[in-house]
Amino acid sequence: MSKFIEKDKSFVANTYKRFPIEIVCGKGSLVYDTDGKEYIDMGSGIGVTSFGIGDETWKEAVKAQLDKVQHMSNLYYTEPCAELAQLHCEKTVMKKVFFSNSGAEANECAIKVARKYAQDKKGEEYSTIITLKNSFHGRTITTLSATGQDKFHELFNPLTKGFVYGDAEDLDGIKKLATENKTAGIMIECVQGEGGVIALSREFIVGLYEFAVENDILFMVDEVQTGNGRCGELYAYMNYGIKPDIVSTAKGLGGGLPLGATLFGEKTENVLGFGDHGSTFGGNPVCCSGALSIIKRLDRAFLDDVKKKSEYVFDALSGAEGIKSVSGMGLMIGIETERAAGEVVSECIERGVLCLTAKTKVRLLPALNIPMNVLEQAIETIKEVCGK
Repeated sequence: MSKFIEKDKSFVANTYKRFPIEIVCGKGSLVYDTDGKEYIDMGSGIGVTSFGIGDETWKEAVKAQLDKVQHMSNLYYTEPCAELAQLHCEKTVMKKVFFSNSGAEANECAIKVARKYAQDKKGEEYSTIITLKNSFHGRTITTLSATGQDKFHELFNPLTKGFVYGDAEDLDGIKKLATENKTAGIMIECVQGEGGVIALSREFIVGLYEFAVENDILFMVDEVQTGNGRCGELYAYMNYGIKPDIVSTAKGLGGGLPLGATLFGEKTENVLGFGDHGSTFGGNPVCCSGALSIIKRLDRAFLDDVKKKSEYVFDALSGAEGIKSVSGMGLMIGIETERAAGEVVSECIERGVLCLTAKTKVRLLPALNIPMNVLEQAIETIKEVCGK
């Protein structure tokens, strides 16, 4: 056992059930452990390293900013923060951006804005946020409260009040919840990631969006995992032809550095005033410089290539021996296997492929630019393991 694994076990809080390998270096979609063993990384740090390990364009952007200023408080302006906000607004229908450090913080901001908007416009009693059962929105007390899974609530009661949960694909049920509660907003994931990589139907999302618009209920989309090219568009909601009032994102945005963002549409762009919200590290110039190098490259040709790779994975795995079903969107893919997902992941690791799990499924979140031959090698290994 590596001495650093021993140190980790001794001094790091026991919140992660790690696999017994220590990754020491990598390049692109290949990483290596202390023994020099090579692995194909099909998890990208849970959807974070959008362009793989050691991406040269990202590194140069980060290094260049480090030579200027690594941090400046939000009492002053910095170029990368302003440029990244402008780029987001130009590539979406959104009007303004608030930067934070993580997806949970981006969702906290979304919830605060939804409540302030509704209370300013309709009254203080309008504070309820409707989310979906099987959703996941973060690990702070409030974003755990927004998460529609009981298992995440058990240890941390009392939770933040004001959240109710509806069934995905049950439009009438959610409409009923909205009439029974003084509702400020509806928050969804277009693909429920931690809930099993389940893509919601166009009929449901469009119907829910239209209902929200008709009733002046803010429509919020959590794009923490689905965003930044992961689902074949810049943001997953773009696959549905809707215009959310608030979008939250993180993970792949920073390319490996911590960065979250909350995007505001026309209704919400001016909800927050001076002192209403803040973040010490939000909009950090180094993180924003790295993110700029990522978002600039997510053009139509690149996103079409993500969709092409997605089609290959779905076609290769669907109906293969030992595989019950394949779900998800873009390069956010869930595999329901006959063998236990944990067994499949462990054996894949032994064979040099790093995968993830989501509930009872094997989950794949490879780098968006993973070379096709490397992707094919990984998928063949997964098929072999599932078919045993």
